[in-house]
Amino acid sequence: MRVIFLSEKRAALTVSGLYLGLADGFERSVELDPAEKHFIELKPEGFHAVRFRLDDDFLTAPPPQVDLYFTRSGIAVYCRRFLRQDASLHVIRQERLSGTRFTLFVQGRVELSMENETGLHLIDLPDEFEQAALSAVGQCFLLEGEGCFCILARDGTVCVRSEGTVSERGEIVAAEVPFHDSMGHTALCRWEQGELVSSAIRTAREPTEATYALALFESVLIGLDGAPFLSDALKEKAGALGEFLGDFSSVVLTEKPNEIGLVYARKKNVFDVRYFRISTENGKVANIEEI
Repeated sequence: MRVIFLSEKRAALTVSGLYLGLADGFERSVELDPAEKHFIELKPEGFHAVRFRLDDDFLTAPPPQVDLYFTRSGIAVYCRRFLRQDASLHVIRQERLSGTRFTLFVQGRVELSMENETGLHLIDLPDEFEQAALSAVGQCFLLEGEGCFCILARDGTVCVRSEGTVSERGEIVAAEVPFHDSMGHTALCRWEQGELVSSAIRTAREPTEATYALALFESVLIGLDGAPFLSDALKEKAGALGEFLGDFSSVVLTEKPNEIGLVYARKKNVFDVRYFRISTENGKVANIEEI
């Protein structure tokens, strides 16, 4: 079985004690047989290793720090949320806002403690929030990190956590959220009391011939009308495109520009990649078929 190793942080990869190089956001693959029950370790500098045994049990229930993707060529293993080796408590800041006491600290990973009349709440955060700024916004709270933000309810509920840049802070929170897709889409969103009240999609560039299939599926994923990509014969079926493709969560490239992989959740931390091929006529999509 071909196994692709990916890592949120640049990590040393060893398989059954044999060092195979560094894993990061680029594909590193090796042929492994689950029946041989190889012991896998990914170890970033300054962080605890993620360790697991690659066997049949792993293929059905990977550990919490691993996302597992079943592709047509094998599996992809993505390791994330590494714990820092320094387990000592480092308080970043403490402050009180609107009757709520906040403590932002690092102990293995970044966490936020908030305490008020609803109780004591502990919120696990990505590293980008380590130097986050806090503010009160209506009855909620806004946490702004490095290129990201989070809106919290008074009871510690995470209403929103996203990449993006906040432009308004008050009863209404407004932010521009990037999708990192081929057409440079961003969403201009507004929230009131943690509830999304409006959003508008902005497009930065038009698709090219090489990115046409990718752009079609990305547009459907974010809820845009796929009709502009379709031939006249298919336009009447544009409304059914979302139902035909199902509930996918992301879009991945393949070696061929007219073949695209769509990622579907099977269970927690386990995903299937299904592949679709498009054919075009006069620059428009004339057919979509699952491979």
